[in-house]
Amino acid sequence: MPMYQVKPVCGGEMQIDLPTCMYKLPNVHAQQGNSCTIEHSLQNGEVDPAVKALEARQDEIMKKLYELKAAVEGLAKTVTTPDADLDLTVSSSLSPKSSSSTTLTGTTDLDTLLGKDLGALRDIVINANPAQPPLTLLVLHSLLCQRYRVLSTVHVHSSVTNVPPQLLSCLGPRHADSYARQMFQLGFTLIWKDVPKLQMKFSVQNMCPIEGEANVARFLFKLLAPYPSDPALATLVDSWVDTAFFQLVECSAKERAAVLRALNSALGRSPWLVGPEFSLADIACYCCVMQSGLASSAPTNVQRWLKACENLGHFACVVQFLQ
Repeated sequence: MPMYQVKPVCGGEMQIDLPTCMYKLPNVHAQQGNSCTIEHSLQNGEVDPAVKALEARQDEIMKKLYELKAAVEGLAKTVTTPDADLDLTVSSSLSPKSSSSTTLTGTTDLDTLLGKDLGALRDIVINANPAQPPLTLLVLHSLLCQRYRVLSTVHVHSSVTNVPPQLLSCLGPRHADSYARQMFQLGFTLIWKDVPKLQMKFSVQNMCPIEGEANVARFLFKLLAPYPSDPALATLVDSWVDTAFFQLVECSAKERAAVLRALNSALGRSPWLVGPEFSLADIACYCCVMQSGLASSAPTNVQRWLKACENLGHFACVVQFLQ
């Protein structure tokens, strides 16, 4: 086998002489018999097995190059954030579509909502404090996995220690094809980190962070279904979302009781909080009622509504997490 030769040249540089012949190929034109065989196979529409093997190898190389390109694009998006100093990759998953029905209406298209993106997938990166687990994100993640192909990953930041096991597996098990980013439409990365408020970055090279669980939930829900076209109903949805996070979670027992009475009254007029359709208001209020430990003392209409939410199947992750 020919060897490489390294020679010193002027300026201290080195010159590498490549071998003149790395592979020895047969000269198919040298023998009349081979020429006749090739012509005969071409006439019959057949392809030389050696050519088939070469094409298959080329296809395999192109596939690997595409996967490598997609992985590099994903890493490029991640390292541009201040959260690149991750200590542990816990899991990644492609959650299968659930058989449970949902009352979400309307169709959504990522290109229509977010504009064209030539990357392998769109990355959602969320920083959350394990002391305040964002239950709404678990529900919205479940819904996103029904609508899109989602690559879900959980990380632990160096600022956090002793993360409970249920938080490490909250987005599901690792998927076998998690290395092939081009298979997915959305990347959902949850980072357990010591942050004062929930933070989200989406297409991190192009937009500033979104802070607060309520705001992040609004953004993610719009990837699933549009807000009501009626401005009054859209405002009512936002009002219930703010009530859930700022009164059910952060206020006194007296104010929480007042919110439960308001919920009971609204649910006496319609099956869901904002008319006949399930909305973000139901997700936010359900999660905050459960997280605040108010479910057992809730009035009749609220109890019925809690069970109706659980029957949808998207809240199973919250129930399991709180057990």
